[in-house]
Amino acid sequence: MKHLLYIVSVILLLISCDSLHATKKGTQASISTKADVHSYANLSEISTKHLHLELDVNFENRTIYGVARHEMRNKGADTAIFDINGLMIQKVTIGQKGSEEEADMFIDKMDKDSVLGQALMVPIKKDTKFVNIYYQTTERSDALDWLDTNLTSSKTKPFLYTQGQAILTRTWIPLQDSPSNRITYSADVKVPNDLLAVMSAKNPIQKNKEGLYHFEMKKPIPAYLIALAVGDLEYHAFSSNSGVYSEPELLSSCAYEFDAIPKMISAAEKLYGPYQWEQYDILVLPYSFPFGGMENPMLTFANPTLLAGDKSLVSVIAHELAHSWSGNLVTNRTWNDFWLNEGFTVYFEQRIMESIYGKEVADILALIEYDELKDELTRIKASKNPEDSKLHLALEGRNPDDGMTDIAYVKGAFFLKTLENEVGRSKFDAFLKKYFETFQFKTVDTKQFVRFLKKNLLTKEHEDFDYQSWIYAEGLPDNCLQLHSTRLDQMEKLADDFTHNKVSFAPKITYKWKKVGKRRKKIKNVEQIKFQDHIVQEWQTFIRRLPRNLPQAKMREIDRYLRFSYSGNSELLTEWFILSANCGYASTNKQQITAFLSKVGRRKYLMPIYEALLLNKASRPMAISIFSQSKDHYHAVSRKSVEALIRETK
Repeated sequence: MKHLLYIVSVILLLISCDSLHATKKGTQASISTKADVHSYANLSEISTKHLHLELDVNFENRTIYGVARHEMRNKGADTAIFDINGLMIQKVTIGQKGSEEEADMFIDKMDKDSVLGQALMVPIKKDTKFVNIYYQTTERSDALDWLDTNLTSSKTKPFLYTQGQAILTRTWIPLQDSPSNRITYSADVKVPNDLLAVMSAKNPIQKNKEGLYHFEMKKPIPAYLIALAVGDLEYHAFSSNSGVYSEPELLSSCAYEFDAIPKMISAAEKLYGPYQWEQYDILVLPYSFPFGGMENPMLTFANPTLLAGDKSLVSVIAHELAHSWSGNLVTNRTWNDFWLNEGFTVYFEQRIMESIYGKEVADILALIEYDELKDELTRIKASKNPEDSKLHLALEGRNPDDGMTDIAYVKGAFFLKTLENEVGRSKFDAFLKKYFETFQFKTVDTKQFVRFLKKNLLTKEHEDFDYQSWIYAEGLPDNCLQLHSTRLDQMEKLADDFTHNKVSFAPKITYKWKKVGKRRKKIKNVEQIKFQDHIVQEWQTFIRRLPRNLPQAKMREIDRYLRFSYSGNSELLTEWFILSANCGYASTNKQQITAFLSKVGRRKYLMPIYEALLLNKASRPMAISIFSQSKDHYHAVSRKSVEALIRETK
């Protein structure tokens, strides 16, 4: 039956494309003048209020068969326009379930770069409130990552997860895919009965025999936060409103690594008000997940690379928790305003970390990111889009992923840190708390934020602060807050001393005689700089300070005594492998680099390592070979990014 539906769907798709031109002219103008340039939806005329999904997840043919039932706010529209990309639309009906009537539909041609996908246009009556879209996903549904058993921890059960940000939700659900439209949703999901389904909603903690699960998200969220995962999952509770899901093999590691979550929630609430999503759980996904974390409400998706064994990367969890206020509670209206999500979140993350671990550690984390921001600014300045170093972007005609750089995250955070430093922390905290209260469950653009900033902080407190240069000008303003860390200074000195042969990591053994009773005893003393003497972020600073042409003997000494190539920390491995490529050491630790790039799918790590390997003539073939063998293990977001990098570095 499903194969027959597929054939019918193809016919419907061809018919609708041929029939499109009769009604397309009247709607094309409205599509091209949308407030959100990354969505075809005519949201000013008609918008989804509630979405109910009926989903059948089929691992055998890697397809989701679904019905998307849209309850609409209709302001008198005669057409409802939805976003689709990589979906096979089977039919569209009008009316509530049980009393539906089949409707016409028209599918526009694919956009030039296949980024936005297609507009699905449904002629309706001016009082139509229910539109139901019957569909199935395809191999072009890039939000979906179907993982074979060999890519999961158990090696016996498959896994599926979705990644919707920025505009990939339209590749697995036909909907109005703009962050400006917040909706509630519910879902009935059918999965194999030996697997558990979870969503960005209220979740079960145990499997059931039928493989049937119902979900409710009763608070309005943007489309990119609708998320689904299916796998062999177990749950560990940290508190009455927090816990972690993972495959059974990882659960004890997760329980250890993330046990500070209740403290983080408490610290966040003391800063900016109550947590408003009822439950805060984490789902640790397989290694192909392209990001460190994704802030899906009630269920943060996290990368297993965070399981460093020493809790050194928990700031990522603080970041995703902070999104429960900035991003999830108050959302950027368009992807040009992405900094309103991420800049606020990085700032908030650092405040959480300061509250729990102290200002010294929080400043070290901020300085590590500031160092990365300076590299990003240099790269963007030399690119074809130097204007991308502004906070407020102009991404029309481009993939919104182009704006997901350290500019939004770190420049945005330092804008807020500098502003806090100018007006004082107590005034700034009161301002931010009011911001979250005023715009909760709403969307905000940059102009609206500026008006709120001027009225509720700058004018009110008689502050003359140059926000224009931060938001609308390229680069970093001269008044950017400067942080300092003595501990990082010492690591830079250590790197310089090592480079100039003033210090070694080899043990220095000395002896001295000590009188013990009536006898003298020879005491052995060993002096050596050890890995455990410093936190991971300090070693990152050490590696970054080393020259890019460090001699092979020096690289071998570091690896012999500090064993960076064998570290369990992905942040440290990334820094070390980049240096290895630059210094021609990649042939020596090729096995470790290959193992890492073959296992990990997080774009933050893949891109700089591949770039360093590709730009070195000696290691370029190695990089291409590793990618060829590993690309099918990566999520589409990471795979396409590396493919573009290979083309650009030819």
